[in-house]
Amino acid sequence: MYETSKELDDLQALLDRSYARAGSHLLSIHTPSWRMSAQDLSETLVKVCVMDLATVGGQGNPIVAPVDGLFLHGKFWFGSGNNSLRFRHIRNNPQVSAAHTRGEELSIIVHGKAQEIDVSTGEYGDLREYCREIYPDYDNWGMWGKQPYAYIHATSLFAIRIVLPD
Repeated sequence: MYETSKELDDLQALLDRSYARAGSHLLSIHTPSWRMSAQDLSETLVKVCVMDLATVGGQGNPIVAPVDGLFLHGKFWFGSGNNSLRFRHIRNNPQVSAAHTRGEELSIIVHGKAQEIDVSTGEYGDLREYCREIYPDYDNWGMWGKQPYAYIHATSLFAIRIVLPD
């Protein structure tokens, strides 16, 4: 877990706001007993969490593809290639949605805007260290400073862990 108490408070507030605005269908599935807290999320989303990331294509069409999602400081982070369709879309329209699921027992959905970052500023040392921790050969790949990274500035976040009776 890499979140500060302030980051956990902000994340919990986002979850609470999201559920307060949610529709009746989602609320019928995301029952209070299954909802994850900010603390639960930070303890669950460690290492790589593959996310199905949807971007907006040039014609307004959704395009979805998996990315290595990294949860750090209460945000979902991802990288890709400079010439990737994903980042071309994000640069034209930053609206994104992503889902991380594990079977039927875990479902996390986030909506918001992708915020591309400039890793050359030195401001994102924690992200670089996290990448090194997750990927043992990370420095050998030569991606840092050459490939784009972004985080999702979330406007909505929903998370459940389903516990069914035996």
